[in-house]
Amino acid sequence: MKTLILGAGYAGLAAATKLKPTPGLEALLVEQNPFHTFETRLHEAAAHNTRVTLPIQPLLRGTGVAFEQAAVESVDIDAREVILKDGRVLTYDTLVVGLGSVTNFYRIPGLAEHASELKQLSDADEIYSFVNQVYSGEYRGNRDIVVGGAGLTGVELVTELAQRAELLSKARGLPPFRIYLVEAGPKILPILDEALRQKAERVLRDYGIEILVGHRITRATEGSVTVQTQDGEEKVIEAGKIIWTGGIQARDIVKGERLEKGPGGRIAVDEFLRAKGYPDVFVIGDMGLALNQEGKPVPTTAQHAGQQGRLTGKNILRLVRGEALEPYEPTTLGEFVSLGGLMAVGWMKLPWNQKLAITGGLAHVMKKASEWRWRASID
Repeated sequence: MKTLILGAGYAGLAAATKLKPTPGLEALLVEQNPFHTFETRLHEAAAHNTRVTLPIQPLLRGTGVAFEQAAVESVDIDAREVILKDGRVLTYDTLVVGLGSVTNFYRIPGLAEHASELKQLSDADEIYSFVNQVYSGEYRGNRDIVVGGAGLTGVELVTELAQRAELLSKARGLPPFRIYLVEAGPKILPILDEALRQKAERVLRDYGIEILVGHRITRATEGSVTVQTQDGEEKVIEAGKIIWTGGIQARDIVKGERLEKGPGGRIAVDEFLRAKGYPDVFVIGDMGLALNQEGKPVPTTAQHAGQQGRLTGKNILRLVRGEALEPYEPTTLGEFVSLGGLMAVGWMKLPWNQKLAITGGLAHVMKKASEWRWRASID
């Protein structure tokens, strides 16, 4: 069985590393980079130049999976063809699509043209370079930063940037830049309960971050954003760097006449994570619209992507052996938000659907532990 795995994000890499040399299985992992990126740690790379990648080849030792560094142009699942950007065409018997998501700018005028993203390593490098320029002593432009979107990525980014600014200000005798966190919704971090959310907000305010909830970015220019309050009042915020973390959408790269798509362009999948109407195509991670036990969409988080990838890898081996597939049963083990340094807030799952709220250094340790578990799962 010729199997292609597209993408080495959390989902694709988890699927690939679950495969073992098996008679009748020929597997190939296709990824445009020679490394896997810890996307949940890109905020650390953006602020501190932290290393957040792992080379792919060593992770595939003992799996029987070959690796091809190439970018995917499109996927035709009616023809069973994967077209690469260099013009080559790959065919398959079984396909695993884990190509992730792209930033959704919601057609806000000027935003895509003038805002940085935080989706890949080059984005983090760009932000890190800006911070260094601001504190070079020779920078003469606007020093302030506007971050749009107060979800997990936005909050983790502004706290790390604030911490970095504090360190550089002391070291180089320059004032810290101002950081604006702009959110169209009524509160930051809607994934957390109110007590944890308020704790996080206090930490942000202690850093001096200006939080603007209920403010919608309506347009952007090279050096400013215009925001509108719920009352319709508009104001302009000038900034040297605009960063948008306010939404994602699935890559529009897979074509098929019977393909079903849902919110954000995510591809509807069955209980085994196969695209509906295409039993030879698994769609995992941000691109797949998997449902939980209550029939609600599974969040596009690293922990769920990893669960889907591990199950898919096991199910491919079951297919080769002629065994029945195992259905997907998502579980959320917890959610932790880094707030810079050794500070974090979050919760972990307890028996009988109870949650244990954790803050401070212990929450930081729990967040790191989840990353260690992921690292161990792909070795």
